[in-house]
Amino acid sequence: MTAAIDPVAFAQALIRRPSVTPADAGAMDVLQRQLEQLGFACRRMKYGEIENLYARRGTASPNLCFAGHTDVVPVGDAAAWSQDPFEAPVVNGVLIGRGAVDMKSAIAAFVAAVSRSPAPDGSISFLITGDEEGVALDGTKKVVEALIAEGEPVDHCVVGEPTSATAFGDMIKVGRRGSINAWITVEGVQGHVAYPHRSANPIPVLVNLLAKLQARVLDDGYQDFQPSNLEVTTIDVGNPATNVIPATARARLNIRFNPNHTGASLTEWLQAECAAAGEGFNGRIVLEPLVSGEAFLTEPGPFIDVAAGAFEDVTGHPPERSTSGGTSDARFIRSLCPVVEMGLVGTTMHQIDERAPTAEIEALTKVYERLIARYFAAFS
Repeated sequence: MTAAIDPVAFAQALIRRPSVTPADAGAMDVLQRQLEQLGFACRRMKYGEIENLYARRGTASPNLCFAGHTDVVPVGDAAAWSQDPFEAPVVNGVLIGRGAVDMKSAIAAFVAAVSRSPAPDGSISFLITGDEEGVALDGTKKVVEALIAEGEPVDHCVVGEPTSATAFGDMIKVGRRGSINAWITVEGVQGHVAYPHRSANPIPVLVNLLAKLQARVLDDGYQDFQPSNLEVTTIDVGNPATNVIPATARARLNIRFNPNHTGASLTEWLQAECAAAGEGFNGRIVLEPLVSGEAFLTEPGPFIDVAAGAFEDVTGHPPERSTSGGTSDARFIRSLCPVVEMGLVGTTMHQIDERAPTAEIEALTKVYERLIARYFAAFS
């Protein structure tokens, strides 16, 4: 039997690979070598410049999958860090480094948990991407599509995102809101401000359109979800002159939506409002929508109970079952199988001096050990 893995040391090994999206920097190699030593059959799935890995040990059902990402966000001002962000030192019991929270420590904890657990009556797999922090087009999305096309059976999935809110084990994520970005460009006719009848000013059209969009109450919430919201994120004209009516005005907005809506239904609404705003205007309005994920909810049941119970076994307290926060790769995995997210406290993710107490990394390993035991007792 392979010796039990130290999750902190393995997290350090991963962090020391500066895998800032889309670079891999050898992080996937480090993971693959360790998984192969544990008896996993590893398959690299590269799309574009993105390294992905699907690994499985066992051939029987059920197949419990652990999903995560080795890519990290840029460090920002490296001089502002108290430590080199890719040296991964432990200072006073705290691991400091980019990816310590989001989410190389969780990957290390699950690998360590597998190394410490007896072989189950079933299979364990890993779905790891290098494209979660980026545009997410050549990562988990493509791997999931390939696994579905091949008929690879994955029964349930755990994503190791840092879901704990303020205290370790206080929250798991059982769903997420969807997200749609939209760029709206109003193209008018440039002219002199003293002769507006010769021009078509795009700015009032855009401002009125945005006001109408924001005035709509999308909904009052959904089971276990907060209300959907639309936020204007930028308005750009780029007109340096004081006496020129500009030709173009452009805005971007984002809608975070619950299961009352779909990306398609919201796109249809935006298109209708743009068409109405353009009536009688001597120009045109162009809408460019991009749905980055649909809303989903993993229904209450044995799988969610297993995940919540694993945290409660270690912390002594049941976690909140939440749908809050932004998007994650769970939005793609949900088309493959039921999915839950559970991991470290996320307060320092993406920050200067991103960090995780080593005691919590060890505790997360124990949570994943309990998860494995509970899962195969319930589903085998």
